[in-house]
Amino acid sequence: MAKAKTTAFFCKECGNEFSKWYGQCPSCKSWNTLVEEPIATKTKTKGVTKTLSLSNQEAKPVNLNDISLEEKDRIKTDIKELDRVLGGGIVQGSLCLVGGDPGIGKSTLLLQMCFKLANKGEDVLYISGEESLKQIKLRADRIGTVNEKLSLLCETNLEIIENVLNEVKPKIVVIDSIQTMFKEDVSAAPGSVSQVRESTATFLQIAKGLNITIFIVGHVTKEGVVAGPRMLEHMVDTVLYFEGDRFASYRILRGVKNRFGSTNEIGVFEMQEKGLVEVADPSEYMLDGRPKDSSGSVVVCLVEGTRPLMVEIQALVCDSNFGMARRTAAGMDYNRVNLLMAVLEKRAGIHLAASDAYVNIAGGIKVNEPALDLGLVLALVSSFKNKVVDSKTVIFGEVGLSGEVRAVSQVQQRINEAIKLGFENVILPQVCLKNIKNSDRINLIGVRNVNEAIKLL
Repeated sequence: MAKAKTTAFFCKECGNEFSKWYGQCPSCKSWNTLVEEPIATKTKTKGVTKTLSLSNQEAKPVNLNDISLEEKDRIKTDIKELDRVLGGGIVQGSLCLVGGDPGIGKSTLLLQMCFKLANKGEDVLYISGEESLKQIKLRADRIGTVNEKLSLLCETNLEIIENVLNEVKPKIVVIDSIQTMFKEDVSAAPGSVSQVRESTATFLQIAKGLNITIFIVGHVTKEGVVAGPRMLEHMVDTVLYFEGDRFASYRILRGVKNRFGSTNEIGVFEMQEKGLVEVADPSEYMLDGRPKDSSGSVVVCLVEGTRPLMVEIQALVCDSNFGMARRTAAGMDYNRVNLLMAVLEKRAGIHLAASDAYVNIAGGIKVNEPALDLGLVLALVSSFKNKVVDSKTVIFGEVGLSGEVRAVSQVQQRINEAIKLGFENVILPQVCLKNIKNSDRINLIGVRNVNEAIKLL
């Protein structure tokens, strides 16, 4: 009788399993993503194979109208920026993944959340596989004091953790981190594709079966994505990314996936000596230190989820000293910069082919919204012609390949944010001037194409 295979090949992108190695994954068509891992063994009891189930109750269909939702199904963390990204609070029984670069503040944020919830009377368990109890205590003393509702556990064996959760049954659990957890019946090393997948599947069963909310900390690769199989993000309910320069004081919590709220919300924090502090008005924070009467500096209003955000675009255009002009973009898509410079060449007659162009979003924030286009175009022209854009002017609008300025969403929220921060002028698409309130409190200038916008400089 042939011996059963103990290993298989798994795709790190889609998580599919194959019996042999392929250079290209047959499922997701990604190259060089298959790795060999041991196959998880299934234990049998009286001839019946044990499988994971999402509920400890008897499996039977339930009528949709018989399911009741109450406000108490969401738990407020009392960290407003975190509640905003989560969609209004923690949904009981959900599984949340928090990723980010090393040292960015993932553990600090979740420990502060545990402090807030424990002080409200919620049973919270913090499970660490990377730090000892004394190391966690040292970090906790920096944050503040907490009552007896917060418990700590240092363990990486998933079977032991599962027994503890079944016995204690806390309301909130934090796992720091998923790459350190392992199952004994999977012979692969902790952090491998097999271990991460099986561990996440086990936590998913616990969260749904015991109605426990579980937060999982995930390491990221050098590309900035959570380490392990890509299917990890599909299994969980919410995926949050903690972004920002490790050497800067600000941090941005971004919701990438959320089954219970918006996927575009962001929360802004500032790293201080006693931990992370919420930034209530990020627009003022992003514009702090902005130079006045300087060419190439433009303020643009973006919208992240439901929050309008003012950022400063800085452009520097100068003559190239080499045969090929250089283009550099920080905080935005490099290809988008090249595209808009080509539009200026063709539609506005501004010759930038022989000029170097350097574009930066001040503060280090990364944005991709199309409303950035018009501000970027005017910043490039301002630097090229050495003309200053009025510091009391806000600009937003999408630019097409024909040079037209197209409409953007949530115009009223952008204008209200400009009024609140004391701006006097707004340059926006002409088609967005309909049905705008508070238009008497600020000067609205509509433009149809980039040539009309350039004439305003």
